[in-house]
Amino acid sequence: MATIFERYGGFATIRKIVSDFYDKVLDSPSLEQYFVGVDMPRLVDHQAKFISTITGGPANVSNEEIRRAHARLSISSEHFGEVAELLEETLEDHGMQPEDIAYVMAEVGARKAFVVTGG
Repeated sequence: MATIFERYGGFATIRKIVSDFYDKVLDSPSLEQYFVGVDMPRLVDHQAKFISTITGGPANVSNEEIRRAHARLSISSEHFGEVAELLEETLEDHGMQPEDIAYVMAEVGARKAFVVTGG
């Protein structure tokens, strides 16, 4: 049985989804503060590897890497939730099936403790 990663076209498709996702994130006045001075192409590549990891692709991003990447950002639970909503919306925009979206969102939610570091 094909993985979610394979069913949706592999890394090229995942990267496009992630790129579109960050377009939405950067349009959010409450989230833009986290991305000032960030090398966005590099971040898109890292996030595409993470999404590839949780969808069964060949990448491997550990929870420790996620924790280290977010430790200094003081991300709130509210902002995490907003980002998650934007990701879910982007997955829907790209025609991902509801059960696959639910799986991805559950995997993202399972890593909340590694991302939320602020109030």
